[in-house]
Amino acid sequence: MEAGPALAKLKQGNARFVEAEKSSAKPTRARRTETAKAQHPFAVIVGCSDARTSPELVFDQNIGDLFVVRTAGQVVGDYELGSVEYAVEHLGARLIVVLGHARCGAVQAVLDGYDAPGNVGEIVRQIRPGVVAVKDKNGDPLINAIKSNVDQITAQIREKADVGALKAEVQTVGAYYDFDTGKVTWTE
Repeated sequence: MEAGPALAKLKQGNARFVEAEKSSAKPTRARRTETAKAQHPFAVIVGCSDARTSPELVFDQNIGDLFVVRTAGQVVGDYELGSVEYAVEHLGARLIVVLGHARCGAVQAVLDGYDAPGNVGEIVRQIRPGVVAVKDKNGDPLINAIKSNVDQITAQIREKADVGALKAEVQTVGAYYDFDTGKVTWTE
């Protein structure tokens, strides 16, 4: 599926989720059998590990529809970029979505000046430039920082994901999920 129709499908799914409509995603026995043989996700979602941000639910999609890569603060390093590249090159996904969310604890920690050693510190270091970029911006500091982090990760994927000749076919967009409304807004 091309990027445009894939994005439209995610937007339609989120609209169903927001309206609490009966889900179109039914993990039936037939669907499980079909996806057991092979996976053909139509989009890659790079999202936060926060338990409240399940992309399959937020976008009302079924088993096998989304290739999901999750880390705290949706940061990406070599392993995550490799996962994105695999989904594009071998599974046919042409849309990559970087999904940030309201009240992100990882971004809040950076805003609060938290610094940590080791691997958690690496997450903080990756988020910090997005936070610093909007420190003087008007509005809610946390929302500004979360959206800036999404923009930063989106740019990083565009720059560093090696998808070779497929680059012209791949669209990478940022998005922000609001817990209170269920709505995803896009930074296209």
